[in-house]
Amino acid sequence: MTNNPGLDVTTLRGLLRPAHPMNTILDRIADHLNTYDGYVAFSGGKDSVATLHLALQVDPNVPVVFFDSGLEYPETYRYITDLTAAWHLNIDIIPADMTVLQILIADGSWDHHATQTRTPDLFDALIAKPAHEAHTRHGPGELWGVRAAESAGRRAAYGKALRTETQHCKCCPSPAIQRLRHGGLIRRQDGTIAYGPIWDWSTEAVWVYLQRNHIPPNPVYAKLEALGAPEASRRVTYMIDANHLEHGRAVWLKRGWPTLYQRLCQYLPRLTEWV
Repeated sequence: MTNNPGLDVTTLRGLLRPAHPMNTILDRIADHLNTYDGYVAFSGGKDSVATLHLALQVDPNVPVVFFDSGLEYPETYRYITDLTAAWHLNIDIIPADMTVLQILIADGSWDHHATQTRTPDLFDALIAKPAHEAHTRHGPGELWGVRAAESAGRRAAYGKALRTETQHCKCCPSPAIQRLRHGGLIRRQDGTIAYGPIWDWSTEAVWVYLQRNHIPPNPVYAKLEALGAPEASRRVTYMIDANHLEHGRAVWLKRGWPTLYQRLCQYLPRLTEWV
């Protein structure tokens, strides 16, 4: 009698057919790059690597921009280095003027004995300013992996943008066709024209895409899963900031990266209050 370890869900994912029209998505990516130039925003997470893989099918030399916060997981830096070599990426790494850690230390909120000072907003310092530099180098277009299913705010943003794009639409015979042809495009006030090729994908659809195309995910996901972190907490982002601490984010950091956790506690003493 042979041992049966059971079904391998990861392998089964790769057998599923794509739930989205790939040819239409690739055509839209090509049109976006031809019209606006720009780059692929790459964080090292599952959504951005799926977006990157789609974009490379259209333009193997598309600029790939990584905004380096200075406080990414060590695995993320190795993952990006390895993927750059394996996929011959045209990578452009833009470091923040102030790292996440420098901003958190200067803020003073993480140390009862520190003096609170005026510090840059994290979004401005880590996203807006580096993005401005990226657009200066590569053009106003952007391909990103932001999905509507991730939050109510993102659903609302994509919904509002779709209504704006289709308010004078004469080319689409139905709302479903409008979603295919116009959905996922967001025009920002700063002049950025961002298109999310996977904007309406589910989390499962992203994992299916990675498995079908033999794309290795960032090892951070597997490590967080092995530590017992729920799926909602398995995120590739800065090692620490003020978000999701109440959901155990500092706990996973301490369990999975104890040396880095202890080092961060030296600079951010109040981090221990969340463990």
